[in-house]
Amino acid sequence: MYEWRRMTAEQKASVLKFRQSQRRPWHSPPHLDFEVELQYLVTAACYEHKGMIGKCSDRMTGCEDELLKVMHELCSATYAWCVLPNHYHLLLKTECIKDMRQALARFHGRSSYRWNGEETARGRKVWFNCFERPMKSERHLWAHHNPVHHGYVERW
Repeated sequence: MYEWRRMTAEQKASVLKFRQSQRRPWHSPPHLDFEVELQYLVTAACYEHKGMIGKCSDRMTGCEDELLKVMHELCSATYAWCVLPNHYHLLLKTECIKDMRQALARFHGRSSYRWNGEETARGRKVWFNCFERPMKSERHLWAHHNPVHHGYVERW
């Protein structure tokens, strides 16, 4: 596992070139569409991990509101969420993860269009991708302490 944010630009380029040569996904694993209700950690990052969500507090609040609406529509349970300046995490339960990804893709499109308009940056790539990981157990579900890891809070 690479610690991407601590790598130099040359190291990142080398890893990316290797992944391309091996015909592996450049940055993310494939999506697995289970048709049973499962608990997931869903995460998405801004392109190149730039802090586009955190441009201002209103943007972060709006992002959170829209993510909560999507989860309310498609999830049987929302356990936790964390919106950070350059990515977000959602802990949820759903039986339609494919629909969830599609709804998040629409959210990414709407927010990209709006934010690029606000910053007169039409055509700029805002989001990289969305990835979901099924939780293996209850312990796995509650083991995610991302706000602590990033120094936003002292404890979860």
